Formats: sequence, C-alpha cells, structure tokens
Amino acid sequence: MQKVNIGVVGLGWVAQVVHLPILTRLPEVNLVAICDKDKSRARLVGDKLGIRKVYTDVRAMVETEDINAVIVCTSTDTHKEIALIALEAGKDVLVEKPIAPRYVDAVEMAEAAKLSRRKLMVGMNLRFRPDSMILKSFLDGKELGKIFLTKIGWFRKKRSESDWAKRNLKAGGGVFFDLGIVMLDMAFWLVDYPSVRRVQAVHFHHRTKSVEDTSLVSLTLNSGAVIQIEASWSISVHDDVFYGHVFGTDGTASLSPLRINKELHGNLVNLAPAKMESPHTMFKRSYENELRHFVGAVMGVHPVISTAEEAVQRMRIVDAVYKSAKKGREVLLS
Repeated sequence: MQKVNIGVVGLGWVAQVVHLPILTRLPEVNLVAICDKDKSRARLVGDKLGIRKVYTDVRAMVETEDINAVIVCTSTDTHKEIALIALEAGKDVLVEKPIAPRYVDAVEMAEAAKLSRRKLMVGMNLRFRPDSMILKSFLDGKELGKIFLTKIGWFRKKRSESDWAKRNLKAGGGVFFDLGIVMLDMAFWLVDYPSVRRVQAVHFHHRTKSVEDTSLVSLTLNSGAVIQIEASWSISVHDDVFYGHVFGTDGTASLSPLRINKELHGNLVNLAPAKMESPHTMFKRSYENELRHFVGAVMGVHPVISTAEEAVQRMRIVDAVYKSAKKGREVLLS
C-alpha cells in the first residue's frame, strides 16, 4: 500500500482545526471523503478543502468509496455506532478519545475489531508529544528506579464549554471524561499499564449541573504505587495548566517543561534535552505524530498503539471513578 485512502466522519472543531489540515499535508494520505450529519457544514468544508465526495450518512460513505480507514471525530455518544459500521465494512478506524460513553460499549467495539480483523485505535495524542515520548524512553530504561508516585493534571481556565460537553448523555461525563481520561491514559502508558487495586474520586459541580467540572482521582496500584489525577474546567488561572510529575526511587521527572532529575556522582543532574519545542508546537506535533502512526499502522509498517483493548481497561477504571464519586467512597477493583 503506497497511499492510505481515508474518510473523516464529524467536521467539528477537532476535525477542522487538527485532523483535516494535517491529513491534507501527509504525502502518504488520500483524503477521499468527508461526512457530517450537517449537510451545509459538510459542503462548506468540502469546498474549502477541494473534497468532492461529501456525505451525511456514514454507511453510504464506507460502502460507496474506496476507503482503507475512517477517522471518527464525532461526539462520544456516536462513536460506537460509527466505528461498528466502519469495521463491518472492512475499514480500519481511528476514533477520537474517549472510545465510548461506557465500559460495555468499549468492550463491544474491541470485540468487533477483533472479529473483523481490523485495526481500532483510540486517539490519545498526549502519548505522541515529543516530551512525553522522551520521558517514556527514560522510564522504560528504568532510569528513575521504581516508580512509586505519578501525579498528572490539566486545568483549563474558565470559559464557556460546548453544549455537548455539558450534557452527560452525549459526552458520557464531564471534565474527567474530557481531560481526565487523557491524563489517565498517559499516566498508565508512562508506567507500563499497571493493575489497579483501589479507586477514590471526588467530583465538584461549580459551574455545571449535569456533569462534573472539577475531578480529583487517586488510584492505588497492586504494586502499592499511587497515581493521582486532577482535572478542571473551572480553575481561576490566566492560562491553561498541564503538568506531570513522576517520582522514583532513583530520580524524579516532570513535564511542561520536561525535566529528568537523577543523582550522578553525588550531583543532581537534569538529563532532559536542553532545548524543547514550545507547548503550542508540541500540541500540534502530538496530533501529527498520532496521525502518522495511525497511517503507518494501516499500511502495515508497525502495530497500533492505544488499542481498543487498552481503552477497555481504561473504561473499567473510568466506571469505577464515577462510581466512587457518586457513592462518596473508595471502590475496589482487585
């Protein structure tokens, strides 16, 4: 396969600002068709990008066009239906995070991918940030010793959130579903997918009613180590805050900015590269790397990372997070 023929479903912000501009620049991609239930928006985007094949029905697109893969950028509640249609039609699928509103939906999607023998990848772009990938290589090399605490968080300054994000039925949840699940994924990826023993969560509803706008989560692992996740849409800050801290027996590390601190010959040394790209550039680069990876996987160059099976494991923990927050107590997983 010299080029991958791709169709994109859902033409909202993430598609128009991120996916479509990147896909049109990748030499190994043919952006064959786009699809959105809003016909006027689909036509407008198609005219802008010079894409003649414009659809409002996903099934019609995958059954009519010569497409190798489908990228799903719709609201969370529609992910399962669209992915199953694409998988049934023999297409590989990249679905934006989160995979689905519920654990049982994620299981069904993963089983469908396995049955159809197609690739199903979940978009977790923070894994593909240059600083995250550098930190991951150090952790895989055991440079920081045994990791006992990982703290990661994302605070967005107060702003008007989109209607779908406030509606639990469409989004599946609030800020933990939007930002926290990405933090959960990156923490698990960094420390090599540990098994979780206990989940404790507290959710606040300062500016929203049906979903949480601030989430505090603590996961105790079977190893005894701890992962802490903080996420909020309603923090009074001038700029968005994204951070990650990893504490090991032989050193510590942090993201944004990247620092990898280890004691060498009696001195504390920062092993991270002296110069890194700006946060804005790394955000763009993360999506470029993610899409290149998906395209490479479709071409058979390498296996998919951020698989549906991993998403199923994440969703089990997500369900426990919401159960803990609702009941006001710790939830045991193993």
